[in-house]
Amino acid sequence: MAMAFKMATLGMKVTEECKNSFMEMKWKKVHRYIVFKIDEKSGGFTVDKVGASGEGYDDLTASLPDDDCRYAVFDFDFVTVDNCRKSKIFFIAWAPSASRIRAKMLYATSKDGIRRALDGIHYEVQATEPSEMGFDIIKDRAN
Repeated sequence: MAMAFKMATLGMKVTEECKNSFMEMKWKKVHRYIVFKIDEKSGGFTVDKVGASGEGYDDLTASLPDDDCRYAVFDFDFVTVDNCRKSKIFFIAWAPSASRIRAKMLYATSKDGIRRALDGIHYEVQATEPSEMGFDIIKDRAN
């Protein structure tokens, strides 16, 4: 427990892999989503899963574990009422109720660090169950 608190207060390292994957998603549109996890051994964030540009929001939600916390970013493309194509990047903090208390604490205290490192996030969603991050919520927030 002390190690997790120490890592969270000192700041977790955001690896170049995390930053590069995010930039590829943001600028090159080669990824639809990225799932990040905390590697307690290295004391930093790592890329857990990357969704190809053809994958959708259901693929992202299916890739999140039922019993462990994760962070994810999702590139949501949509068309406005004025018929303009837009894209918004969502940051999702996933902390299911079945996850360990230690993991919830570690993810909660380190969230700001990864958010600051990933420049260009428009909206944030915090969820403890799938209904709190449904596609309808994403659509409503983007409009």
